[in-house]
Amino acid sequence: MSVDPYHAVQQEIQTSLQTASQLRSSYLRIRNMAKEDSEELMWARNEFKATLAALEADLEDLEESVKIVESTDARMFGLDDAEVQSRRQYVTHVRKEIESMRAEVSSSTSSPARKPPHPLAGSSTPTRGMSSPFQDRYEDDEQSSWAREEQQVIMREQDQAIDSIAGTLNTIQQQASLMGQEILVHNEMLDDLENNVDRTDGKVSDGMRRLREFLRDSEEKGSGWCIVILMVVLMALLLAVILV
Repeated sequence: MSVDPYHAVQQEIQTSLQTASQLRSSYLRIRNMAKEDSEELMWARNEFKATLAALEADLEDLEESVKIVESTDARMFGLDDAEVQSRRQYVTHVRKEIESMRAEVSSSTSSPARKPPHPLAGSSTPTRGMSSPFQDRYEDDEQSSWAREEQQVIMREQDQAIDSIAGTLNTIQQQASLMGQEILVHNEMLDDLENNVDRTDGKVSDGMRRLREFLRDSEEKGSGWCIVILMVVLMALLLAVILV
């Protein structure tokens, strides 16, 4: 029995959607702290856009499957109208989420990045009494520190995603190994069956040969007895004629 792939694809899209949401949060934090032309912000933006593109491609495949079910009789696929409607609503929901995230990226490219708020006057910070060049350097160092922390968070999230993919690949490998073992067992069973068929065929051929020999011997013996009986009958007739 075939398995409906919708739920597996839905799970993958849900995981990708969560990853995109985490990348969006990280991107917004970096955008609020880093400069517009900073390397960390560009890297976060590109990573976020790539995730959205992959998510949208998966969603298009899922939406195409929903359209196929909608254009045909849902009962042919073992589905009812409520399930089809639920799938359509899910596709629409994910589509809106992607459009919302994409709009944030598009709007951020046209708006300048916001820097972290300056320390309040009179607060105990290293910027008190600093001249403007030193204060700018301190702010740049602070922004770089925050950007590095955000990049480390993104890298940890990517490591978790890679670990999840590695676990899935390991499961697939184990299933493939089990299938290979089953195929080997079936091949051995087929070899045994073939050997048994060959032995049975040999026995049948030997039995047929013996049967033909028996029939041939029976025919030869039967002809000899017929001749003897005919000779006895002829001799009896001759005796009868002579005596008469």
